[in-house]
Amino acid sequence: MSTPRQPPRGSGDGKPAPGSGGRPQARSPRPARTSQPPRPRRVDGQPEPARPKAAQPKPAQPKPAQPKPARPRVAQPKPAGSKPAAAKPAARPAAARPAPARSAQPRVQSRLRSGPAGPGPRPRPRPAARPQPRTIKLADPRKRLRFVTVVLSLVFSVFAGRLVQLQLIDSDALAADANTNRYQVIPLTAERGSITSSDGVALATTVDAYDITADPQMFTPQSTGVPDAPEQAAALLAPILGVSKEQLTADLHTPKTRYKRLATQQTPDAKNQISDLKSALDKKAGSKACTAQKAQLKLPADKGGRTRVDNECANPLAGVFNRETQRRVYPSDGLAANLVGFVNAEGVGAGGLEQQYQAQLAGKDGRSSYAQAGGRLVPTAGGSMDAAVPGTDLRLTVNRDIQWAAQRAITDQVSNAGAEKGYVVVQDVKTGQVLAMATSPGFNPNDLASAKSGQLGNAAVQDAYEPGSTAKLMTMAAVLDTGKATWDTHVTVPNTLQRADRVFHDDVDHETWYLTLAGVLAKSSNIGTIEAAEQLGPTQAEANQVLGGYLQKFGIGRPSGLEFPGETRGILAKPEDWKGSQQYTIPFGQGLSVNALQATSVFSTIANGGVRVAPSVVQGTTSPDGRYTPAPPGEESRVVSEQTAKTLTEMLESVVTDEQGTGGKAAVPGYRVAGKTGTANRVDPKTGRYSGYTASFIGFAPADQPRVTVSCVIQDPVNGHFGGQLCGPVFKQVMEFSLKTLQVPPSGSEAPNLPVDWKP
Repeated sequence: MSTPRQPPRGSGDGKPAPGSGGRPQARSPRPARTSQPPRPRRVDGQPEPARPKAAQPKPAQPKPAQPKPARPRVAQPKPAGSKPAAAKPAARPAAARPAPARSAQPRVQSRLRSGPAGPGPRPRPRPAARPQPRTIKLADPRKRLRFVTVVLSLVFSVFAGRLVQLQLIDSDALAADANTNRYQVIPLTAERGSITSSDGVALATTVDAYDITADPQMFTPQSTGVPDAPEQAAALLAPILGVSKEQLTADLHTPKTRYKRLATQQTPDAKNQISDLKSALDKKAGSKACTAQKAQLKLPADKGGRTRVDNECANPLAGVFNRETQRRVYPSDGLAANLVGFVNAEGVGAGGLEQQYQAQLAGKDGRSSYAQAGGRLVPTAGGSMDAAVPGTDLRLTVNRDIQWAAQRAITDQVSNAGAEKGYVVVQDVKTGQVLAMATSPGFNPNDLASAKSGQLGNAAVQDAYEPGSTAKLMTMAAVLDTGKATWDTHVTVPNTLQRADRVFHDDVDHETWYLTLAGVLAKSSNIGTIEAAEQLGPTQAEANQVLGGYLQKFGIGRPSGLEFPGETRGILAKPEDWKGSQQYTIPFGQGLSVNALQATSVFSTIANGGVRVAPSVVQGTTSPDGRYTPAPPGEESRVVSEQTAKTLTEMLESVVTDEQGTGGKAAVPGYRVAGKTGTANRVDPKTGRYSGYTASFIGFAPADQPRVTVSCVIQDPVNGHFGGQLCGPVFKQVMEFSLKTLQVPPSGSEAPNLPVDWKP
């Protein structure tokens, strides 16, 4: 017999081990081991407790802080070789104690005997199963993939259906709707540059204005719901815009275009009136009742559809818009208007400097595109804009105060003389800059409707007239500069003179005069001037060539240099073409023609020591970035010597100071004045025949230190016709004002008073 096993430590008398809760601990049965002998039994018939195995100890395993005891399962022992029966779970103790901490030694469990004692071996029950850690069971990824596939299939099916609807089913309807939902492209007008006087005061500037435009397609019955939307809109707009109903109706009855300009350059007040009226109509048309009526327009007649809406539900101004633009204004009204010019209804320069410098003043227009629906901007639809580039500002050489004085003086004298027109030019003798250019009658560019077509031009540079006696200065310059005579050369002047096919006279009948060359100029003798010009060459043809050359150097028959629109270069035939009496009339100013600026420039040349400076009216420009650029100085050319110019100046003083001179009314107290009167037969531009007179006076001051040249020309006067009589007072008034404005000091010496006659 084998030695019986000792009970395990801590148990005896068949009692359960401590910590078992007073009940034997159940274990799962193990399969029977045939290789082991039967265990001995105690005297009481119970099997001996199992001894601990001498096996390799297992490493200690960490347990949770509060381990949950495994539920014991009671194993039913079976004979060897038989199949184990299914174990039934034992009843759970009422109050289970917490399991003691697991030691590193193998755990010894008592075996419970199942069934009555009897001979034969019994299977040893297995230890209780250790608790396993809880795990999270993941969802099946195949189910999730199937769900996502189904959802995406539904979404793409909706997109595909909508695409088929847009491209095939509703394509025609959508294309029609696009006509009321498209991008509009409108021009952006650049701000026009200003024109200012020499001191920076605006003579022409730009203010905000609005062009009233319309989209004719929005006035169709389909868009408005009423058949007479153009007529209704025209009735509302006509009194505001000042345009006839018929014209507005015709403009709105053009559905093939999307843009129509109804009125240009409207004031902000007019724009606000239209906007307020449009808003009020839009509010009425947006009521619930009107919205219901508009919805019925889309239904067929058999389903209660309407063919039109009530007038109260239609907004005939829904297709009317305003475009911000500019309006040209002239703050000084008619001041320098004939020089500055004007713009037409399109804002384009149509006269004067506005026309000449159109490209610089206009700048560069831009463009803007935007989406609109039903006349309203769609902010989220995007758009594009090319910004406009403002125009360049012009600063003129014109002195605003001198211009005002010149314009007032010539306007009064033209009215007093009952003349057709007149003009005054004021020029700086050193720089050639035009300080004033006044024409009468003038016009107000702010009210072009009241101006006559003949008043819109600038007669000072556009009229060609025969200068008369003022041209004698050029003949005397040629004679003195060539050395053919001096100021005191004796000239015998008969009452009449036969040359070619004509008998020449002076302005008054007289006995034979015995004059110096200075006296010929002072008394403005035609006969004496012919005799002096004949000294220019051994033959008349050669004398003509010499005189013609000097006339050209003075700028006669050539552009003045302004390049002003419509400017005339005058008329001067070639010297070889001077035939008959013409070769004798040209020396005293008939048979050729000039403009007033050319005639003024002749006297400025003498005042400038014999050097001609090309006239100019633009002092400089200011670009859009604010940079100022001075205009280049006028081109200079010497015409006569300085000594000749000085002698001529003293001779011209005799015209004003000598009691026999013709220009006494042009004298300015405190200043030495050099000038010349002119009285010439006038060629009527309508008939081409002589009719009436041209009266003029041109001079400069102070004669000892010349600063300013002033010219006055009056065409076809009725009350008098002599230049000294009509233009002398105008010259005095303008010259005196100019000298004081420019703060020119009075002359510091007396005039030389050259003798004008001699005794035989």
